[in-house]
Amino acid sequence: MRLRITFTKLGELKYISHLDLMRLWERALRRARIPVAYSRGFNPRPKITFAAALPLGFASRGEVMDVVLERRLSPHHFVQRVREQLPRGVELLDVEEVHPALPSLQSQVRFAEYRVVVASDESRAEMEARLERLLRAQRLPRRRRRKEYDLRPLIDALWIEGEAPGGTLIGMRLRVGEGGTGRPDEVLDELGLAERVVSIQRERLLFASSGAQTGV
Repeated sequence: MRLRITFTKLGELKYISHLDLMRLWERALRRARIPVAYSRGFNPRPKITFAAALPLGFASRGEVMDVVLERRLSPHHFVQRVREQLPRGVELLDVEEVHPALPSLQSQVRFAEYRVVVASDESRAEMEARLERLLRAQRLPRRRRRKEYDLRPLIDALWIEGEAPGGTLIGMRLRVGEGGTGRPDEVLDELGLAERVVSIQRERLLFASSGAQTGV
């Protein structure tokens, strides 16, 4: 059977890498005695897949992963066993059974929504003007890992959510997929706000088939 888990990655855990997060989950599931299925071959690996890797330094309230089990275990019993094995900052928000034949999470995720707090004494109108100027741009050429790309098609929407402790709260919906993945820190750089970042948090992932998977 296949379980889909939505969970948080908050607090100090935002500083652990995606690889360390994978190891954290493997250890927690092993200690909870969850019957995780393993791949075959010379180096068997637990069948755990994540929808989209979260960059180092970003918190999240809507991470999603799939776990394949060797035998049936209800979502309720999964939560009971696993919850006490998780460190502070990782909270189980939702566990549901999904059909084993569904496409992989990675192939179905389309967008990620973020909430970003930036330190600013600008008015709401001034901040909205920044966002509008960026959204009017035809191209936003960038370079990542020695490869040039256009950031503009990866930005689906930007908006002001309001005030937040320490500054202004900006919402972002960025594309995720094989054609490219938008990063909120790069959007902030284009906005001229990279040096004012207070916090970046992923709120939810949006999928092609089911709309949204989120913890809020």
